[in-house]
Amino acid sequence: MTDISYKNWASMNDKVLAEHIGAFIKHHRMEQNKTQDMLANAAGISRSTLSLLERGETVTLATLIQVLRVLDQLYIMDVFSVEQTLSPLALAKIEKEKRTRARGKKEETKNENDW
Repeated sequence: MTDISYKNWASMNDKVLAEHIGAFIKHHRMEQNKTQDMLANAAGISRSTLSLLERGETVTLATLIQVLRVLDQLYIMDVFSVEQTLSPLALAKIEKEKRTRARGKKEETKNENDW
């Protein structure tokens, strides 16, 4: 990949981000010893489109997904997972409703007839 490790993605402009994605694609293509033609054919895109992607030019999201699938890199989609979180108010309400004490079973009243 690239030698530079970026910690603050938000401060990077779109062109630099696209180039970083392109470098990721190219790195994994080369690691798998695939030519641009081989990868493009497997992904169902043209070689020129793959070249644009690797250079950080504009391509469609569908194209990126197809290339990631062929490179077996779809695991990066994990960062887009959405986890349900509770607001602090909802959490406080749940905590308030929790039981704080245990109560034993009430003993049944014994009738004199039970003797």
